[in-house]
Amino acid sequence: MRIAELEQQNKELRDENKIKEDFRKEFQKLLRRAMGVDVTLDKNTMNPYLRVSEDGRSVWWTDQRQNLPDNPERFDEYPCVLGNRLPAEMRWGCYWEVVVGNKKSWELGVARDSVFRKGQLSLSPENRFWVLSLWDGKLTALTDPETSLDTKIPTSLGIHVDYEEKKVSFYNAVDGSHIYTFEDKIYRNIQPFFSPGNNDTDPLRITEPLGE
Repeated sequence: MRIAELEQQNKELRDENKIKEDFRKEFQKLLRRAMGVDVTLDKNTMNPYLRVSEDGRSVWWTDQRQNLPDNPERFDEYPCVLGNRLPAEMRWGCYWEVVVGNKKSWELGVARDSVFRKGQLSLSPENRFWVLSLWDGKLTALTDPETSLDTKIPTSLGIHVDYEEKKVSFYNAVDGSHIYTFEDKIYRNIQPFFSPGNNDTDPLRITEPLGE
């Protein structure tokens, strides 16, 4: 067989494998979207320097502190807010997407509903936070020690909580590519976690439910 024929067959095989991989990504993307849940922000947990939109789907940083009750649920120093409790009746898990746009910093993930809310926080699985962070152009999984991620920075992030495997995974919501998975045992008593950072006023925006 001639070299040219071998090169052509090799090219065709690569093309076929790419088609299969693209199909797999698209199928997995559709499967996650079928687990879409309605996530809104819980204002009772909101740091006083943050603002939440009327529909409860956007949060952003401001330089003006609101006079809010210092209830036990509220984060008083760290610029973050929790989402509503995830529906426990979802058998396989839950999925939601957050538009981050071109923000310079953000932190997104999940937190145990019993996490400490007062003072400065250390976001790590040991402290029951499973969070992806963007800071100074660098994408990081907040493990201990932190895990640097050499991947394209997404403009929209998909978060999938797998109840069967008890883990949480992050995806580029635009192309469906996998970014990172926390393999820790994550149970159903968690809530979505959002921090828009404190160096720009651009919002984080939760998309409409995807499973409907």
